[in-house]
Amino acid sequence: MNHSATPSVLFVCSKNGGKSQLAAALMRHLADGDITVSSAGTKPGSGLNPQAVQSLQEIGVDVEGEYPKPVTDGVLDAVGTVVVLGREAQLDPRPGQRFEVWETDEPSERGIEGMDRMRLVRDDIRNRVEELHRDLTS
Repeated sequence: MNHSATPSVLFVCSKNGGKSQLAAALMRHLADGDITVSSAGTKPGSGLNPQAVQSLQEIGVDVEGEYPKPVTDGVLDAVGTVVVLGREAQLDPRPGQRFEVWETDEPSERGIEGMDRMRLVRDDIRNRVEELHRDLTS
């Protein structure tokens, strides 16, 4: 586990192409180096969700160079906080590590699709990231 003075967080979702990438990009943007941020997937996909990327670009957040990565023991050992986003990814908490599961908004369950859906997902995750950032840096 990471015992560095710099807080560290790993965002995990199933494919590491959407929600965990959104959270990681938003935290990197907000933390500006004050928090070490990574993301991974329990079953990594082949690329980032284009709508997730576009929703971040709309608010001036860049994800260039990011790609889906697997959850490994090494990446889990390197962080103090693990956040699992959504219901698909399953991960067991580790002793001594902060562990959270965020059941994020799913607008598609209300018939909201496309970019309207992705903006709502992004904004829900952004609110949660802002709260976590305050907590980790206070």
